Amino acid sequence: MRAVEIIARKRDGEALSREEINWFIETYTRGDLPDYQAAALLMAIFIRGMTRQETVDLTLAMASSGDVLDLSDIAPYIVDKHSSGGVGDKTSLVVLPLVASLGVPVAKMSGRGLGYSGGTLDKLESIRGYRVDLSADEFRALAKQNGIVLAGQSLALAPADGKLYALRDVTATVPCLPLIASSIMSKKIAAGAQGIVLDVKLGRGAFMPTLDDARALAQIMVEIGQGAGRDVVALLSDMNQPLGEMVGNALEIIETIDTLRGGGPADFRAHCLEIAAYMLLLAGRRAEWTDLEANKALCETQLANGAALAMFRTMVEAQGGDVRMVDDPSLLPQAKIVEYYNAAQPGYLAQVAADAIALAAFELGAGREKKGDSIDPAVGLRVHVKQGDQVVREQTLVTLYANDVAKLAACRAHLERAFTYSESLTEPLPLFYDVIRSDTSTG
Repeated sequence: MRAVEIIARKRDGEALSREEINWFIETYTRGDLPDYQAAALLMAIFIRGMTRQETVDLTLAMASSGDVLDLSDIAPYIVDKHSSGGVGDKTSLVVLPLVASLGVPVAKMSGRGLGYSGGTLDKLESIRGYRVDLSADEFRALAKQNGIVLAGQSLALAPADGKLYALRDVTATVPCLPLIASSIMSKKIAAGAQGIVLDVKLGRGAFMPTLDDARALAQIMVEIGQGAGRDVVALLSDMNQPLGEMVGNALEIIETIDTLRGGGPADFRAHCLEIAAYMLLLAGRRAEWTDLEANKALCETQLANGAALAMFRTMVEAQGGDVRMVDDPSLLPQAKIVEYYNAAQPGYLAQVAADAIALAAFELGAGREKKGDSIDPAVGLRVHVKQGDQVVREQTLVTLYANDVAKLAACRAHLERAFTYSESLTEPLPLFYDVIRSDTSTG
């Protein structure tokens, strides 16, 4: 095959065959195809799109470009979850131990954050000693021994995606539904799960700004999963305002532990229970797991009786983390400066903008601009209010945790545009908008 012919076919709007896609991915992954030809194909896909079958074939080709985990010796059915990312989204840190405490093994690979906040791994590394870089043997051993492991993604897992994403980032081809969907799902499929729950965020603090955009992405990912023989459920969730209260790495670990102890902000707790209930639905080989409300009630019990927290503690200890920080969160990194941002006027909050709050946390050092940048685990924000809340003048809306007084002004500038007020009652935002399921995921 010749790359130029494949590029020309996609340029002209033709569908590529499975063989053509496989050849292209294999050749590019092993370094025998120049970036300029791969970039040309990406741009052709960006402009012309891909059929459902092309997208499935692209996903499977990327998934098989490196290691594909076989976890069948750990459990006959493994469930995974993926969030498309958001502000204050520490859901995995609660949901994974919660589900694992009910005997459903979870073996998840996560990434680091790039942008205004840290990723799941950055948050976990707020716990002294926590190891995210595990070998494949260590990863499998912990999954088998404890029924839970949460570590960094191996470079050998879907390496084609890593190469292509770096190219998309510098060729203006990131916002393309087939490429976004295949990027996410190739890693999920390579990670070995049979059931996948997707938490697709939409709104000001999400990659997908509108419900239509999020629904289109979710539908494609569900179809990819179904085409690859996986059970998939996609939940469309709100990210116009932060999830929970804490935005910042150690702060989000504190909120995680509080929630695992049976507390936590009401919205974050409800969000975690919903995701966990669907994970149980996919894993359901018992009659009681086929009912979502019963699943949520069961998860509530696991939070109340300490089983979920105990599983989180087991995971931290097994991966080298200092469990004293779980037992006493005050031992986590602490900011030296604590200040407050107060309401400028009375009224109802018509907006608590997730994107502005995220940028405010970024200014304090909670995120990174490029790979390799350091993150300050102690800094961040606690947002005390939600859209629809009634506030009085000078009421504290946000607590700021900082280590550099020079960064506070830029942080406050973003907070100035995060809040808008209304004299009349503003409706609260929903947690979820829709659920999309594959044909085989209904239990």
